[in-house]
Amino acid sequence: MSASGGPDQGWRRLDPRTVLATAAVTAGVAGGAGLPVVLGLAGNMPWWQALGWVLAGALVVIAAGAGADWLRWRRTRYRIGPERAELHTGLLLVKRRSLARERIRTVDLTAHPLLRILGLVKVRIGTGEHTGGGESTLELDPVTRAEGERLRRELLVRRAAGVTEAERDGTLAALDPRWIRYAPVSFVAPLLGGAAVGAVMQVSQWFGVQTQVIDWVGERFRDTPLLWTVVVLAVLAVVAGVVGALGLWVEMWFGYRLERERGGTLRVRRGLFTSRSLSIEERRLRGVERVEPLGVRLFGAARVDAVATGLVEDDEDGQADHRTLLPPAPGPVADDVAALVLREPRPPTSAPLTAHPRAARSRRLRRALAAALAPVLVLVVLGLSVTDVLLYAAAASAAVSLPLAVLLALDAYRSLGHALEGDYLVARSGTVRRGTVALRRGGVIGWTLRQSWFQRRAGVLTLTATTAAGDGAYPVYDADEHEILDFAARAVPGLLEPFLERPAETRRPRGARGMSGSVAPVPVRASGTVYGPVRRERADRAVRTRAVSLRQAEAGG
Repeated sequence: MSASGGPDQGWRRLDPRTVLATAAVTAGVAGGAGLPVVLGLAGNMPWWQALGWVLAGALVVIAAGAGADWLRWRRTRYRIGPERAELHTGLLLVKRRSLARERIRTVDLTAHPLLRILGLVKVRIGTGEHTGGGESTLELDPVTRAEGERLRRELLVRRAAGVTEAERDGTLAALDPRWIRYAPVSFVAPLLGGAAVGAVMQVSQWFGVQTQVIDWVGERFRDTPLLWTVVVLAVLAVVAGVVGALGLWVEMWFGYRLERERGGTLRVRRGLFTSRSLSIEERRLRGVERVEPLGVRLFGAARVDAVATGLVEDDEDGQADHRTLLPPAPGPVADDVAALVLREPRPPTSAPLTAHPRAARSRRLRRALAAALAPVLVLVVLGLSVTDVLLYAAAASAAVSLPLAVLLALDAYRSLGHALEGDYLVARSGTVRRGTVALRRGGVIGWTLRQSWFQRRAGVLTLTATTAAGDGAYPVYDADEHEILDFAARAVPGLLEPFLERPAETRRPRGARGMSGSVAPVPVRASGTVYGPVRRERADRAVRTRAVSLRQAEAGG
């Protein structure tokens, strides 16, 4: 629907069926909210009169919503020019937003069930910059599916010189229905179980039968000991959570496919009711992360996330998995997909890692035991001053929490490791959520060294790689203070050289400060190289220079 003539040349409108979609959504919301209102009014007036008042109010709400959306449609237009993507919208407050095409990083297509029925999609065009207020994103809601695909191809697909036809496109991974077995062991299951219990209580309150529901449950367990009652109710909640997790997995990952398209774009397509199409330019990719939540890891599975610049973080739809390239799948499959995504013969995430010193294990054991003993001590104090029952609760808590804390601490220590694998810096940490990141060394723009008083006494420090992609910072926790600094110098040659010194043998005076201050007054030895005082202004200037160089390289890439 292009306008013609003069200044309107090339401008397009959204699809007019947006008014119908808004009316249908508003009707559904009004219906859901109207039911408890009818039940509430029926206690003071005849039910047909209460229903009439609610229907009249619902019609007013639907008409207002549809009318507002019609005005939005009339006042919204967009244009994709050779240099910029533009969006004009607003009635009283007119907004004119424009994005330079070379800054555009993402073009994502989303369609909930109603939009899919109408053949429409919502398009989000973003630069990936976190400026706040949505200035870095243009949202076209909705356009036809064909128009959405045209925009995605036009804005993202670029010619890739030196890439053969076989390397340009193809399917890297597709859904295996057997992967659904990992859904019940995720942390989503217990959360959904608790939500199911809360939903039952809320709905029963709407209908005024909450007391009856509680009495009915109490009647079923009248002759059952309290402990078994709690166990049975917990099992029922877990079962509900498992069923919910299975349903959520099917809705999210149905039809999943990871593809490499011509021009160097990775595309993830998935979704049963709400279809999603997420695109990542390979030239923005800085690495991948192999993520293993505890429950999934016990079954030998992992998922793969992208570490890339320009990914939208402030997703209005609440999608927290916009970086996920592969859902939880068997470990070998995750490694193969990581290698294919990075175009490497073998996955960097499976490289052998350098173990961390035993001091790191001691630190984790102390912290885990302190966290486990704190509630036990509180229960003991309360038991001595209030009732002896709490002493039994303290003993039970200690019997469960202390062995669990030790196991988690030992697992957290075994998970620590780092290595250099080709062009990638590899770091692994975590136990409840173990992550192994393979970060391209050229994407590291700075280092952060932190050493607390306790770390200094133990001879360890934490090195954090700073990058413009992904989470922005990837730490290597509690590594040997001598080895890790040499590791950082080898990982990114030239970044630390301005701060290197080679003075004579230097001893650290007692009580000297660590590396976390603005000035490290005492050199720290690392494999024969001494890293002397590093002033913050010099480090900041070096990081800024490297960041500018990377941005210029990306703009010209």
